[in-house]
Amino acid sequence: MRLYELSEGYRLAVAPLREKLRRLRLELKETEDAQRRAALRHEIALLSGIMTQCRELAELTAHYYERDFWRNEKYTL
Repeated sequence: MRLYELSEGYRLAVAPLREKLRRLRLELKETEDAQRRAALRHEIALLSGIMTQCRELAELTAHYYERDFWRNEKYTL
């Protein structure tokens, strides 16, 4: 498997994450329970980070071997 092929998997992983975040944000607006709101905020923060990483890794793996591609410093040694 090539890095380019991995990029598609990362891209496909973003859609379900985006939908889950949409539902959690909607629930957050509708919920009045303080504990539940805190739990929802925590889950939203975690999933947002995962979604960001998926997008970044999709970009990195899709263009990794291109000479002029700027690599995100988070993913370099």
